[in-house]
Amino acid sequence: MSGGEGQPGPAQPDVAGNWARAGGGRHARHARNGRNGGRKNGGGRGEQFMVPRAEFRSYYGRPVIKEPVWQEPDVPGYLFFGGLAGASSVLAAAAQLTGRPRLARAAKAAGLGGISVSTVFLINDLGRPARFHHMLRVFKLSSPMSVGSWILSAYGPAAGAAALSDFTGILPVAGSAATFAAALVGPAVTTYTAVLLCDTAVPAWHEAHREMPYVFAGSAASAAGGFGLLAAPLGESEPARRLAVVGAAVELTAKKLLEWRLGPRGDPYQTGRAATLLRAGEVLTAFGLAGAGLSRRSRVGSALSGLALLGASALTRFGIFEGGLASARDPQYTIVPQRERKRARQQAERAARQATAPS
Repeated sequence: MSGGEGQPGPAQPDVAGNWARAGGGRHARHARNGRNGGRKNGGGRGEQFMVPRAEFRSYYGRPVIKEPVWQEPDVPGYLFFGGLAGASSVLAAAAQLTGRPRLARAAKAAGLGGISVSTVFLINDLGRPARFHHMLRVFKLSSPMSVGSWILSAYGPAAGAAALSDFTGILPVAGSAATFAAALVGPAVTTYTAVLLCDTAVPAWHEAHREMPYVFAGSAASAAGGFGLLAAPLGESEPARRLAVVGAAVELTAKKLLEWRLGPRGDPYQTGRAATLLRAGEVLTAFGLAGAGLSRRSRVGSALSGLALLGASALTRFGIFEGGLASARDPQYTIVPQRERKRARQQAERAARQATAPS
């Protein structure tokens, strides 16, 4: 592939993000030899090059990898509603165990509604409903898409049975069993989509594989807590309030760790449309957290806090999605990590040779 490891391009970025010529190439050789625009000073103080240092470009000005064919709003919607559903099922089980039936009912409704809308978005992006069925023909642990399809297939019926039993009153024992089954699968529903993104070659997603599941889990928890604040009465909303606070704290912490670890490689999340979406999400998260803490006696305040947390979670998903697309368009986010990994391997090999060399 053009611009891959070991393939010198016309110009490549170094680790610090500065532009430097690659080691090979006709123009680089001429520059080193003092030809093609180079001249020596009369005082012998070295060469002065007339050809300016080249800016980084991929071959023929094209990206190194293809941009994902996934579309908005299908995929970000799929990510958001799936996360809301999975975390809501956990909240529903907690509410049922602590004797809060109206919060449990609201959370079960969010679980069923969220997974239904998420599946619609997924099938719409796939193009044909049969493609979802085809993914269930095999179970492949090495494929996040295959594992995710089976997770959805296990979670959806459980969430549906839990909500149906609660709203109709039929088969309450089976409904309780379905509630706890959905709660067991729910965390996987909230996080497998992060693994799905990070398993791709898209630089901003792949490089964030350590923190992304925590970002998704925290964002889903804050959304589920926000929905509980919006739909449940004040007397039963305390578990939703706590879930929202914990989820928002996990999400914001994971985001900061992601930015700190990636450094310049995380720029796609801090520039352009992705940065606007993520910053707006952080503002709404702060507003939702403040409202959740101050509105324990205000139904309107709790509802507004819940809406803010739901909006923040959705913006986070859209911002992460946009950041990935932006990184796929810009070759530097593919080339720089490749060269860093190559340099690290070479340093490790040199260290190993030195350690085994006879003294």
